[in-house]
Amino acid sequence: MNPNDILTILPPLLLVTGSTILLLIDLFIPRASKSITAWLAIAVLVVVIGSLPLLSGQSLVGFSGMASLDGYALFLDGLFAIVAIITILLTLRYNQDRGIMRGEFYPLLMFSASGMMLMGHAVDLLMVFVAVELLSIPLYILCGIAHPREGSEESAMKYFLLGSFASGFLVYGIALIYGASGTTQLAHIASKITAGEIKDLLLLFAGIALLLVGLGFKVAAVPFHMWTPDVYEGAPTTVTAFMATATKAAGFAAIVRVFLFGLAPLIATWQPAIAVIAALTMIVGNVIALSQTNLKRMLAYSSVAHAGYLLMGVASGNAAGTTGVLFYLTSYAFTTLAAFAAMTSMGNAATEDQSIDAYAGMFKRSPAIALVLTLAMLSLTGIPPTAGFVGKYFLFQAAIGANLVWLAIIGVLTSVVSAYFYLRIIVTMFMREPAADAQPLSLSHVGRTAALAITAVATLFLGILPAPLLNLVTSAVAAFTSTAHL
Repeated sequence: MNPNDILTILPPLLLVTGSTILLLIDLFIPRASKSITAWLAIAVLVVVIGSLPLLSGQSLVGFSGMASLDGYALFLDGLFAIVAIITILLTLRYNQDRGIMRGEFYPLLMFSASGMMLMGHAVDLLMVFVAVELLSIPLYILCGIAHPREGSEESAMKYFLLGSFASGFLVYGIALIYGASGTTQLAHIASKITAGEIKDLLLLFAGIALLLVGLGFKVAAVPFHMWTPDVYEGAPTTVTAFMATATKAAGFAAIVRVFLFGLAPLIATWQPAIAVIAALTMIVGNVIALSQTNLKRMLAYSSVAHAGYLLMGVASGNAAGTTGVLFYLTSYAFTTLAAFAAMTSMGNAATEDQSIDAYAGMFKRSPAIALVLTLAMLSLTGIPPTAGFVGKYFLFQAAIGANLVWLAIIGVLTSVVSAYFYLRIIVTMFMREPAADAQPLSLSHVGRTAALAITAVATLFLGILPAPLLNLVTSAVAAFTSTAHL
């Protein structure tokens, strides 16, 4: 191992080291004071963010070509760290109210975030698999951490069983690609395809198909989405928020690397398949969301639909598509976290009613929380001047630029369909009377208030002034796209 190896994965390495130390420190922190562990976790994540400018501008490959340090990886490192910080801010009050005062919650969340970061650095299929397992195993535990609540345990079991099954597809796909190309490094796979050195194309295509199944599970693309509503509903709301944002971003980090770098020479082969999956994902996610009466399940199917919009950017196969994917992942993360931040205010230790009816008259109970949730619903719909509108614009533009006009039309039509169930939440909050026994919602906790403020401001700011983020994304993917010949 040389110094370049350490620098190549420094952000996830710092996070893993900090998580391990925090796990030991937590042994000496009383159960009633686990908020100390949370603030220490935030401190570690701030250190990780602080290391990113020091690495900016560098382009390194380490561990014998298995990991890469570039603008693409550093951008995703920052996104994952910010999402983790906001999630931890939400847990401060939520975990206390629900009796989930377990110090291991925060190191587990950080271990999962380190796997997500490693996903952005991976340029070898074996490293992709290691990153997938590192992000998934802690999440299996976090889904069930609200023990003895049956819904939480059921959520963890379903996610574990189906996640393990998807990992099997991923490993089998990697094995077939290795059998066809003789390598697992994405750069070597691309060069061998370009040079026509692949002897068995059928074996390679079978491997690609299985790879798409494994990664499709992580991003909840149709038809690999069936786990999503049950897992989202049963898991603690803060864990669901983390999964809906960071896990999806990690999955797309790998999909972009694999398909727009390692398999870029075969774009004519895989583009139609991903375009069809994108269309099905948008249609199925939005249509099924129409009939949901539980907000968490509705947002689960909404998450499925948004995976379809992101796949549209991947199917575009151009630099605009890559830029659109990163911009949309960022805007979607802040928007979804804003929605879940509002949702954490509902219920107490005994119950957590996330039915849509529970939000009746929410504006009268807490105008600030209702306004944040309204902003999130508008952004998810894609209504200006929110971040969701700008993100969808970039993705639709990329699809049209790649002559996928039919896919862009489906995207627009499904966005119109989604307006019904998103605006229904707003109507429920503003136009209906609260239940007689409904309690006022408090903004007294600093963590929840900070999370609501950060996500709401970011959702609005990225919609009104998208240029700073767009410039950052464009520079982040410049080296990546030139290497991938986009």
